[in-house]
Amino acid sequence: MKEGMHMQQDMRYVYEIYRQKSFSKAAQALFITQPALSIAISKLEASLGMPLFDRSTRPISLTPAGRIYLQTIEKTRALEQDLRHQLDDIRALRTGTITIGSRLSPRRGPPPPGPSHFINACILPEVLTRFNRRFPQVKLNLLEGSSHAMARMLEQREIDLTFSCDEAVIQDFTSTPVFTDTILLAVPQDTPDFSHRAQYSSARLTAADILARRHLAPDCPSVDLRDFAAEPFILLRSGNNLHDRAMHFFREAGIEPTVKMELSQMATASRLAEAGFAATFLSDRLVTGESHLHFYRLSHPESHRIFHALTSPKRYLPAAVKAFIDCLNDLK
Repeated sequence: MKEGMHMQQDMRYVYEIYRQKSFSKAAQALFITQPALSIAISKLEASLGMPLFDRSTRPISLTPAGRIYLQTIEKTRALEQDLRHQLDDIRALRTGTITIGSRLSPRRGPPPPGPSHFINACILPEVLTRFNRRFPQVKLNLLEGSSHAMARMLEQREIDLTFSCDEAVIQDFTSTPVFTDTILLAVPQDTPDFSHRAQYSSARLTAADILARRHLAPDCPSVDLRDFAAEPFILLRSGNNLHDRAMHFFREAGIEPTVKMELSQMATASRLAEAGFAATFLSDRLVTGESHLHFYRLSHPESHRIFHALTSPKRYLPAAVKAFIDCLNDLK
């Protein structure tokens, strides 16, 4: 029994040093002194007959033996987590925890320059509230902020699920389509008037039209982006899915856009467009109430996005996570 407890403690110590890349930071996180942590690791390494950490590097790194030991820790943690989830399921959602990562960016290439709050601001409040009313005993954790590490966190079971509409990301995980949105061209009302062109007169949409879902009707006309080539634009920064799609729209239309500003958040782009600063692209889910913008439907197929809830294919899917995904499905 004592041997098992010592092994669990050793694993916890090694894992925290690996996470923090520092003995002193790991000691603080573990609420022990650094000398006590160093002694414990030295004893473990002596019992194994080889070092687990290369102390000559900055930050500290794992040795080959340390990497093997870490893999064992991660497998053990995964088994323990699956056991907890299965016991929670037996309790019929009377307890448990769900940890949600709100954004997943491509695993290759540079991470996005800042956090995207679209899902947090427009999607999750309603879903979290609905789920909490149904299952008040289940604790919900929401990770906000820049999330280029979400793929790694999902693989290492540090989060239970996350979201993406990027096919390059979706293919690596177990995915469930949960909601859609439509990207609209949003133009300030005081932009040069296109009303002398019949197609724009009939294509122009108000916020009320968007809320009534008129833009999704089969007979709703779309616009040719080339006729807006002279407009200055606000775009989200490179790495954001909406930026990538917007640039695809421009390329296919043969347009070199005049980009007045690049931002991290769609809500800020919307407010600037409302103030008349420039045109932009917005999700229909961001449109609410009164607006000083004219909205136009785009004909490009990539203006329609399908967001998936992503879970790890290597882990047991708890009933609480399944129930949360069911709540998301109500958004369709």
